[in-house]
Amino acid sequence: MIRLSDHFSYTKLLNFATPTIGTVIFMSIYSIVDGFFVANYAGTLPFAALNFVYPLTMLLGSVGFLFGTGGSALIAKNLGEGNQTKANQIFSMLVYLSIIVGIIFEILGFFLIDDVAELLGAEGDLLAYSLSYGQIVLLSLPMFILQFEFQYLFPAAEKPKLGFLITFATGITNIVLDALFLAGFGWGLEGAAAATAISQTIGGVLPFIYFIRKNSSRLQLTKPVFDGAALFKTVTNGISELMSSISESLITMIFNWQLLKYAGSDGVAVFAILMYVAFIFEAVFLGYSAGIAPVVSYHYGAKNKSELHSLLRKSLTMIIIFAVLMFTCAESFARPLASIFVGADEHLMEMTVHALRIFSFAFLFMGIVIFCSAFFTALNNGVLSAVISGLRLAFEIAAVLILPLIWGVDGIWASMVSADITAVIIAVTILLFNRKRYGY
Repeated sequence: MIRLSDHFSYTKLLNFATPTIGTVIFMSIYSIVDGFFVANYAGTLPFAALNFVYPLTMLLGSVGFLFGTGGSALIAKNLGEGNQTKANQIFSMLVYLSIIVGIIFEILGFFLIDDVAELLGAEGDLLAYSLSYGQIVLLSLPMFILQFEFQYLFPAAEKPKLGFLITFATGITNIVLDALFLAGFGWGLEGAAAATAISQTIGGVLPFIYFIRKNSSRLQLTKPVFDGAALFKTVTNGISELMSSISESLITMIFNWQLLKYAGSDGVAVFAILMYVAFIFEAVFLGYSAGIAPVVSYHYGAKNKSELHSLLRKSLTMIIIFAVLMFTCAESFARPLASIFVGADEHLMEMTVHALRIFSFAFLFMGIVIFCSAFFTALNNGVLSAVISGLRLAFEIAAVLILPLIWGVDGIWASMVSADITAVIIAVTILLFNRKRYGY
């Protein structure tokens, strides 16, 4: 068993991070599997509607990223300092608080979903489909938040493989239920929503049951004790990951709004396919960063600067290798990737392949930005992490609003690339300026 206190070679880093990479990939499968079955068994308009409303549910569920990433950094730091009891108290407070926040957000979501969809331009059948999907998925929002949160807390508990197994089980459940509800029963978009809600509920309940019982991990759910200082530190630690999650949802909404103007519902469908590919590729960066973040936090708490330097150097090397492989894969297999969702519509196929070959350049840069943000979160410096994430969001919004004025639809596909190039320059600059402060 790999411990947070170990010295990490390249092999050990990959062994420890790989289950979390798999976890994040399977977390992404919910929308991808729904998209595949809806596109093939319900039609293009329900497919566009699914991707039109999904960002709102992700936006509400992003509190799981906030508590998961920020809490993991603080918990692992306390473990590194030898404060086991304090680590369990923080862990328990965050889990129970997440359930309360999830219920509140679920209620707010039911009131907001109609207005938000209309504000973004949905009307007629697109609006009706969007509401139908969103209202069902919102029923599982508290458990969806917990599932997001636990995917970051399992590595801090030294149980990344268990986290992967639970997420794998929920992902398989989603696939089976989608096949049953759509291909078997013909329930359409509502069937996809029900499959997602059920699997998300399982994904939140199983980890809760594991941690509330006596277990062999570093963490145990105990009687919650409110700690305002720890909550504040968690929020400031995790604010960057919250901003990243919000930016994904917000950018998707803005992209959809722009695409409705420049390319209609076909443009929205193409962007949905790009996002499905990006979900999988980006999940490698997110999963790796989340997987090794508790290790960074532990050694930061233990004041082991030589190990911090080693972790940073090895991680940047692997991130760059991942980036080149993903770019090559996206360029080489653009058509096969598109064919998973497009079907027989040749016009949509050509649009998707063209868009993916422009968009894929972003894979060369986004990994470094994601890792740098997560690295500073792990060092319990949420401010610098938030600066990186916030600037990336600002660059993305500016690019998607400005570039289409110059290049039309191609400007929309290229906007993420230009934003990530700018963001990586900022991230590396911040990393260099703070190397003496943290000794990495």
